[in-house]
Amino acid sequence: MTSTHEKVSRSPAGKSEPLTPEAAAEAVSEALALLEGRWKLRILFNLFGGKVLRYSELERAIPEVSQKMLAQQLRRLESDGLVQREVFGEVPPRVEYRLTDWGQSLCPTLDSLLRWSARREAASVE
Repeated sequence: MTSTHEKVSRSPAGKSEPLTPEAAAEAVSEALALLEGRWKLRILFNLFGGKVLRYSELERAIPEVSQKMLAQQLRRLESDGLVQREVFGEVPPRVEYRLTDWGQSLCPTLDSLLRWSARREAASVE
């Protein structure tokens, strides 16, 4: 895994060569680009913990998002391999969303980012 310290460790793909600071910055930028979008993180946080939600449940969980934008963000998360969409052949059709294993593996990383942010906020209050 890539390190943010001065001695940059191995790449996420398991390659043995150390990443340069430029390559590490590029890799992190690419990872962050997967999360860009006003609603993606809200969608992910609603699905963490193995939750399986129908489209309408996600709409209720994020009332500020339009149907069009929710559908676009879900499609993008699905194409990026973070969210799995399952369609059931029922009338009316039922569609459920869950995180893939790769999407669920983001949880500890985002938790770390939350803790980092909280420490920064606490330090600015002092």
